Amino acid sequence: MTSQNGKNEGRRALAAALALMLTLSITAAAAGALPPVETRQANAPYAPAFDGQTRAPGMRTQTPYRVQILSDELDAPWAVTALPDGRLAITQKGGTMRLYAEESGLGGVISGFPPVEDGGQGGLLDVAPAPDYPQSRVLYFTLAERTQGGSLTAVGRGRLSEDETRILDFEILYRALPANRTAAHYGSRLLFGPDGFLYVTAGDRQSAANRVKAQEKGSAWGKVLRLTAQGLPAPGNPFEGMAGALDEVYTLGHRNPQSLDLHPESGEIWLGEMGPRGGDELNLLLAGANYGWPEVSYGIEYSGAPVGRGQAAAPGTEQPKYYWDPVLAPGGMAFYTGDAIPEWKNDLFIGGLASRHISRLKLDGTRVAGEERLLESEGQRFRDVADGGDGALYAVTDEGRLYRIGP
Repeated sequence: MTSQNGKNEGRRALAAALALMLTLSITAAAAGALPPVETRQANAPYAPAFDGQTRAPGMRTQTPYRVQILSDELDAPWAVTALPDGRLAITQKGGTMRLYAEESGLGGVISGFPPVEDGGQGGLLDVAPAPDYPQSRVLYFTLAERTQGGSLTAVGRGRLSEDETRILDFEILYRALPANRTAAHYGSRLLFGPDGFLYVTAGDRQSAANRVKAQEKGSAWGKVLRLTAQGLPAPGNPFEGMAGALDEVYTLGHRNPQSLDLHPESGEIWLGEMGPRGGDELNLLLAGANYGWPEVSYGIEYSGAPVGRGQAAAPGTEQPKYYWDPVLAPGGMAFYTGDAIPEWKNDLFIGGLASRHISRLKLDGTRVAGEERLLESEGQRFRDVADGGDGALYAVTDEGRLYRIGP
């Protein structure tokens, strides 16, 4: 009997050891690659063009990090950008700006902007410091400018006053003509590229009649525009001098691009844009490339009908490096440049609006190798994400919050 009990105990010990080994194996595998974070049924019937183009393997941050609500007093913020002095510039849709400093918190309201069309998706939108900001105090902005003929995406600049209560000498540098009565799809991210030129996104202005202009080189709608710091077409643009084309057009075929950032090592410019029902895209910008909208899409119309001819690819159009179906509804995005959380180095963080989370993407070259969802439990519409340059990320939400995410 004793011998049999010993054998049983041995078997149980072996089974327990095997179970532990299996658990450790599963845990180790999960640390490297989890199931995709998206489990819902896709809206559209299209298959991806290549492995990993959608529903990349899941991943989970192993380094401990802290989430802080720095303020909940913002009024419909649209953009958050780190300034060279370490403070944050935050635009508010109604036509004002705020500064946030770690030492003093959220500053007062900064005015001095022209009237904006803040209905719908309009308002005072993106902000970027001039390359010589420490000396000039000049900031660049995009806004939905109000005109007699409707509204349009405009680029302007002004100088922050010494007392930091006003933007002085504001001037409009560029207008994505014509104006239109719709109050949506302004696009409106901007950044200075490694070439010193200003890259600006302009949406298709939403309606079926408007969106076809995303394919027309003679229209600024549905485009990425490349401008000089004075708002003129940058020399060397891909359609410069072409009959019927705007010299400022850099890429075409975009729907509503609200994400734009520069890869910190490669210098590549990446863009995220909203699709219809499904088909949100992450694209790598290539001069002169056509990204397909509204001829191709990985989504469907809100009605459930196919977009265009019901195709996700066509000759002469560029495939997205990644897409979401159902949607992420991408707002602003930022690459993480800090060293405080090493596993985040050069990862891309995109604010999700309808999805109410921040999407972390790990790139392997130009392919997405993994995806993680952050701050899902907050229930916020994440409008923009910024790299603070201090080892932390900062995010603003439609509900008026400013978050710090970092060590």
